[in-house]
Amino acid sequence: MNKALLVMLFMVFYNGASSNGLGANVTTARPDVVNIGAIFTFDSVIGKIAKVAIALAIEDVNSDPEILKGTKLTLKMQNAKSSDFLGIIEALQFLENDTVAIIGPQFSATAHVISHIADELKVPLLSFAATDPTLSPTQFPFLVRTTRSDLFQMTAVADLVFYYEWRDVIAIYVNDDFGRNAIAALGDKLAEKRCKISYKVPLNPKATKDEITNALISVSSMESRILILHIYTSWGLQVLTEARNLMMMASGYVWIATDWFSTIIDTDPSLPFISTDDIQGVLTLKMHTPESELKKKFKSRWGNLTSARRVNGSSFGLNTYGLYAYDSVRHLAVALDSFFARGGNISFSNDSNLNELSGGKLNLDALNMFNGGSQLLQSILEVNTTGLTGPVKFNPDGNLINPAFEVINVIGTGTRTIGYWSNSSGFSLDPPEKPQRKLQSNGSSTGTERLYSVIWPGQTTQKPRGWVFPDNGRKLRIGVPNRVSYREFVGIKGTEFTGYCIEVFQAALNELPYGVPYKFVPFGDGKKNPENHELLHLIQIGEFDGVVGDITITTGRTKMVDFTQPYIESGLVVVAPIRKSNSSAWAFLRPFTPMMWGVTGIFFLVVGTVVWILERRTNEDFRGPPRKQFVTIIWFSFSTLFFSQKEKTGSTLGRFVLIIWLFVVLILNSSYIASLTSILTVEQLSSPVKGIESLATGGDPIGFLKGSFAENYLTDELNIHRSRLVPLNSPEEYEKALQDGPRAGGVAAVIDERAYMELFLSSRCGYSIVGQEFTKMGWGFAFPRDSPLAIDMSTAVLKLSEKGDLQKIHDKWLMKSACSAEGAKQAVDRLQIKSFWGLFLLSGIACFLALVLHVIRMVHKYYKRPDSDCESSQSRRLQSFVSFVNKREQEVKSRPKRMRTEKASSKIVHEDSSINVLDESV
Repeated sequence: MNKALLVMLFMVFYNGASSNGLGANVTTARPDVVNIGAIFTFDSVIGKIAKVAIALAIEDVNSDPEILKGTKLTLKMQNAKSSDFLGIIEALQFLENDTVAIIGPQFSATAHVISHIADELKVPLLSFAATDPTLSPTQFPFLVRTTRSDLFQMTAVADLVFYYEWRDVIAIYVNDDFGRNAIAALGDKLAEKRCKISYKVPLNPKATKDEITNALISVSSMESRILILHIYTSWGLQVLTEARNLMMMASGYVWIATDWFSTIIDTDPSLPFISTDDIQGVLTLKMHTPESELKKKFKSRWGNLTSARRVNGSSFGLNTYGLYAYDSVRHLAVALDSFFARGGNISFSNDSNLNELSGGKLNLDALNMFNGGSQLLQSILEVNTTGLTGPVKFNPDGNLINPAFEVINVIGTGTRTIGYWSNSSGFSLDPPEKPQRKLQSNGSSTGTERLYSVIWPGQTTQKPRGWVFPDNGRKLRIGVPNRVSYREFVGIKGTEFTGYCIEVFQAALNELPYGVPYKFVPFGDGKKNPENHELLHLIQIGEFDGVVGDITITTGRTKMVDFTQPYIESGLVVVAPIRKSNSSAWAFLRPFTPMMWGVTGIFFLVVGTVVWILERRTNEDFRGPPRKQFVTIIWFSFSTLFFSQKEKTGSTLGRFVLIIWLFVVLILNSSYIASLTSILTVEQLSSPVKGIESLATGGDPIGFLKGSFAENYLTDELNIHRSRLVPLNSPEEYEKALQDGPRAGGVAAVIDERAYMELFLSSRCGYSIVGQEFTKMGWGFAFPRDSPLAIDMSTAVLKLSEKGDLQKIHDKWLMKSACSAEGAKQAVDRLQIKSFWGLFLLSGIACFLALVLHVIRMVHKYYKRPDSDCESSQSRRLQSFVSFVNKREQEVKSRPKRMRTEKASSKIVHEDSSINVLDESV
């Protein structure tokens, strides 16, 4: 609202308003009396309880000297009579009488207008019933909501819908700020859970019986059966009564009423006895207020006070809005005490913005600005106390902390709390202020989000599925492609529909817990296969309610319709002509590739050479003339293939190398024998096309089924030029194109889905699938977007799979014939070096280590020999080392002994000579 609206309001403001003049009224000390006001509808379900609760709160505050330290609250109540206009006028009347705060207003629409006036004149509003989520403190800072925002209630409703696995709901609501803004919040919360409001039914705030009936008739023709009812307490029960008259309280319906319904039940406890049939099975929410000693005493006091009291001829009970109204007054009293303790004083002054409007008959100068309004507002927002509703404290967003709701089920002649919802922990069986129990339900993970069982409309405990087929008199139109080929999948003969896809669809329908009226409608002229894309488009425009057939699930198609769980896997494969590989005189060479043969032969020679080096100094079998030694190396190397080598290995290093090599030979020998056996005993088939890789890199033409998604996949994903693609229409055209081949105007291979190709190959033995399946896709039944039937059918398909029925249907229609069961197969891949490089690496490392250790030992022995000459040149030392290594081990060991004997003999001769010389001299 802007100031122009305020001026219009002032023009109807009554002319007898008293004037305070242009000066300001100031109270500098803690006053004896503080004026506050209250605006609500006295005769409403909420208002009649709030009136008593507010009066009791004023009495309790004024009788307790500890709260306001002797200051008394003077309350003046104004009856808005369910009129937003009267509510605004009454607010203006309060603001001319030095009112520091107003309890109310009750209705959100009134709050939207009065909040602008309160903001201008700095008078706080404490509303115990205005729940519109758009009444934010950012836009309306002087409106303090002392109850729960509908934002949290709608979050609870959305969680409830999600908890029971429903997707679509219908919202019936009052068409004003209270209803529209709450339902908008509900839509946002449902969207977060991938649910939605499929149909909205706004009702006039003063709806008549005929308007309600017409609205419900429109709802009854909708698909969803989940009805959210967010309306006023004054005529909410009339909606349920009319719904019962229209048979909308029967089994299959779900009614979720917001807290207006629980408020009526709390206010009139006899209601379940009076309107039993009208409200059976309804779920409703109720603002949760924790049990406390303070609350129990107040309830007892309320019962004593109202037991004999009558309002409009009926008794009334305490509802949650009465508790929040009581707490609003006490909250304000605590805030005023804090306000005075901080030195705040009550003073009013003229609003400078209204000065130019003074002097007329409207007496606008009677409206004064509360100078301490901002300070009092701050004190209100900072209050931290405990009231009848539990902890009273505001979060930074201006909402009361710990929002929670009870979930109530109306059953029999009473109600039952089936659980609780809190903004922090979701659903639970216990109140949120208590420790949450842990439950295990049907094998699911342990958690606290649980509710007790519900008795739904129609006196059933089975959860309603939440939707029905719209226009129950009309059968679902299920489109079926009228194929020319592969009638094993879908066959149409007159009015008879047969085939694998048809039987799976019918079996899945039988798994549903409800009946589905339908009829098959053929699509296509029967002369050529219809385009699946066109068939799915008819679902989009509403021509078909579903499609059954060989429809592949692709990314693009999921943007058009919803698919069920795939009932058959069918990725793309390559089919090409094959030929038998006849045996030949050189078949024994086929198990290994040329590279494998070469590496194996080299390693035979390397191992033989290494063993010769390691053994020749100590083993006579490895010594002799060069020709003999060469023959020994060759013979020893290849004789290990049969473990028939006659030469014995004596050295430790030689045995180490040989044992590793014999292990490698064992693996090679076993693999060779297995591969050769397969080659000679099983018929081998070969094809020049090895798979999609070789086909894509070549230049030969490729066939595909006309209208299939394969065309776009090959061009977009594999970058195959469109000029290479040849559209084909039937298995007969497949066969002819493959027989002709690329040179005669045919194709090198055909790419199609595995399901088709397995049928094609079942009676044609000259072709085969080559390479691997290069896409992973499947077929599913198609339904309109967000159709709940798609979800139920997916569950049914999974049940068929788990019971084995899906496989039985597959075997019935798609069992392969004798041709594909002959056992023929593609040529076995020849054994390659990549399969054995680990073994060769192991043998090579063993040879290398053995040689290194042998050289180190030889060098050590060479330098330890007695006649080693450290002063010789490098070339002579190398020649000497080679000569040393080439000698037998025994020769090396015996030479030091001979040298010691010769030295001893020469010494004796030298001594004898010396003695003879001495004798001669003598």
